Amino acid sequence: MTQDHARLPAAFGRPGSSSFVDFVAEHAPHLLPSAAGGEGVVGGVPHGTTIVAATFDGGVVMAGDRRATAGTHIASRDIEKVFPADEHAVVGIAGSAGLALELVRLFQLELEHYEKIEGRQLSFDGKANRLATMLRSQLGLALRGLAVVPLLAGLDPEVGRGRIVSYDVTGGRYEERDHHAVGSGAAYARGSLKKRWRRGLDGDAAVRVVVEALVDAADDDSATGGPDALRDIWPVVVLVTPAGAVRVSDDVLASVTGAVLTERREACA
Repeated sequence: MTQDHARLPAAFGRPGSSSFVDFVAEHAPHLLPSAAGGEGVVGGVPHGTTIVAATFDGGVVMAGDRRATAGTHIASRDIEKVFPADEHAVVGIAGSAGLALELVRLFQLELEHYEKIEGRQLSFDGKANRLATMLRSQLGLALRGLAVVPLLAGLDPEVGRGRIVSYDVTGGRYEERDHHAVGSGAAYARGSLKKRWRRGLDGDAAVRVVVEALVDAADDDSATGGPDALRDIWPVVVLVTPAGAVRVSDDVLASVTGAVLTERREACA
């Protein structure tokens, strides 16, 4: 191999934007999700369903059920829809599962690239705006029936509390207060959050609140999968505190879910 062939392309050594997405758009736009072709509405594509988030004293928690559906078919019982975006933020996805997972990976890389170039983490507002821009670039896919609707949550050191941001398919971003839910079971989950969330929650109590919201959503929405003790499948729950983003263990979730179901069983006896 010659020395010229061993070198990276010149574009990799030129100063430019700290945005990885902008870099790819300039030098290899065909690699971005927004470059996908096709016309019309695509049927039979697996869709992720319900994501919930809630603030608590010192942080924020996000949870997602594990079911993906394709029409009336259960496409997956154990898909993961909640991911740490970086050390102090978490992102959940509803909508077209494949594109949503690709969007999350690109968003994670975008934040990592910014930190490497700038030597610091992007602010929470900066993260929210970057995700909005990425969504806006996929509007063509959304109009063809391949919509992605994320939910972003994280700890904002500038205000000293957890924050939650929701989006629409056009890239519009909306600041949510205290708690929120997206996806097919969102209406039921939001009703549950309104009744069970309160100020002064600690992390453990907040985990129970979001798990109960998913249980309520699964009770009324066929596309939302409830905790499955038979298959040992539990929601994905991520806590974000000043110490970082940490996924709650399945053992803890099994205990929390068991307590919720026992309490409801006793109430119905």
